[in-house]
Amino acid sequence: MSLINRRKQPAVAFDLQGYLAQRTASVDRALHDLLPPANAKPATIHKAMRYSLFAGGKRLRPALCLAAAEACGGPIAPALPLACAVECIHTYSLIHDDLPAMDDDDLRRGKPTNHKVFGEGIAILAGDALLTEAFAIAARCQGWPRYPHREIIRELAEAAGSRQLIAGQVADLESEGRKISAAQLKYIHERKTSALLCCSVRLGGMSANASASQLRALTDFGYNVGLAFQIIDDILDVTQTSEQLGKTAGKDTAAQKATYPSIVGMEKSRAIAAQLTGRAFRALEFFQGKAAALAALAEYLLKRDK
Repeated sequence: MSLINRRKQPAVAFDLQGYLAQRTASVDRALHDLLPPANAKPATIHKAMRYSLFAGGKRLRPALCLAAAEACGGPIAPALPLACAVECIHTYSLIHDDLPAMDDDDLRRGKPTNHKVFGEGIAILAGDALLTEAFAIAARCQGWPRYPHREIIRELAEAAGSRQLIAGQVADLESEGRKISAAQLKYIHERKTSALLCCSVRLGGMSANASASQLRALTDFGYNVGLAFQIIDDILDVTQTSEQLGKTAGKDTAAQKATYPSIVGMEKSRAIAAQLTGRAFRALEFFQGKAAALAALAEYLLKRDK
């Protein structure tokens, strides 16, 4: 049963599974080619990087990046380096998030976490390496009239930096065991989750030399999807099992972390997620039917049960 029920369904059926399969294959091929091979010296670090990067992730952020490019009338090839860069940053954040000093998790995507396989030291370095490689990969993009290389790198750096992704992680750590307000929790979710997801769709638009109006619509869409996605994640952590999630269920409660259900209750959490979902779909109306892939991906993200 889905967490979010939409009143309107897409007018035309969209083959999301086929779309995801094609885009995942394209991203995986690009990542294989762009990253150092597993046997490159020192082999341990490259094996550790690839272990987490190819551990079965759904490639949703890269797919959103590519779908945003298509919504703005662009091909996917120019967006691929940016989609790969985002996935490297996302994977680095998961490796570090799972460390004993952070969330101390043993399971990710149904497999032992990186530090459980390679040790804490190598896991830290694997995350560092993926973050660094992300910028090397992004720098391979061709650049566009409205968005030269410096704008692309700045966009990625700001989303992953101390005011966004890192800020969310810091605030998350500092909130453990403390009572915080709904506004403070929103700050965490905006930065820890929404920032990189929003960056993904913005970079996709930039790769298509998006107009200012197109980029504003993508930003509105990405922000609302990202925030709703994390609220739903909070809900699933309470309602689903570890087997269903592919990661440890109930860890937020065990770690005394603030979540939307713990602060505002389950019913209001669902209502807030539904409100954000509505805003995300309204943002796509700007594209007048040309954002079918983005709409289908949002449906998938916001109606998932794991």
